[in-house]
Amino acid sequence: MGGRSAWLSWATFAGIPVSLYLALVYAPEEVTMGPIQRIFYWHVGAAWVGLLLAFTVVFVASVAYLRTRRRNWDTLAYCSAEIGVLFTTIVLLTGPIWAKAAWNTYWTWDPRLTTTLVLWFIYLAYLVVRGSAEGNERKARLAAVFGIIGWVDVPIVFLSIRWWRTIHPVVIDRRGFHMTPEMVAAMLGGIAAFTLLYFWFMQQRLRLEELRREVADLKDELREGV
Repeated sequence: MGGRSAWLSWATFAGIPVSLYLALVYAPEEVTMGPIQRIFYWHVGAAWVGLLLAFTVVFVASVAYLRTRRRNWDTLAYCSAEIGVLFTTIVLLTGPIWAKAAWNTYWTWDPRLTTTLVLWFIYLAYLVVRGSAEGNERKARLAAVFGIIGWVDVPIVFLSIRWWRTIHPVVIDRRGFHMTPEMVAAMLGGIAAFTLLYFWFMQQRLRLEELRREVADLKDELREGV
């Protein structure tokens, strides 16, 4: 376990500078937007982790918890939701920076932006519900249901630019990537680095939860001893 943990740490903290190099140096400067366009490569990586990977893990773990009532599934869902909200916050912060250069405004009620904001609020509410569920199985079940229902917005976010009229750019479609090969490499590098960071955060968060429960169990034992 320790070896795998070390490998993940090394891979994560090697991947981040590589993704920085690909985004800031290797990828060519976009003609219209200039240097500010380079934020796109981390924006996409954060969106992949926050909007899809993390919240899909919440969905799967919540379903598993309702079926098995095993606490580890509930913990996994909770931790993944925390990380998902963090990365979605990054998306909502980097998006307006890009939007100001592209659309001359920090925010517009574009379908992609609006559905992303709704998703962020949904999982903030999930964290509030789940945070109050410690030691209460009924509340934990309610949080799991919330996590499952909230995931319905995930495909809506990703399909919104195809379902409705939108000014949000489409960089990938059935014809392929609408970018140079160097830009594609920078985007994929950002996705890979953020994915590794998600799993590293998850590893640390689960370990922290395990330690917290060990401390709680020791306190219970001491109370019973007294």
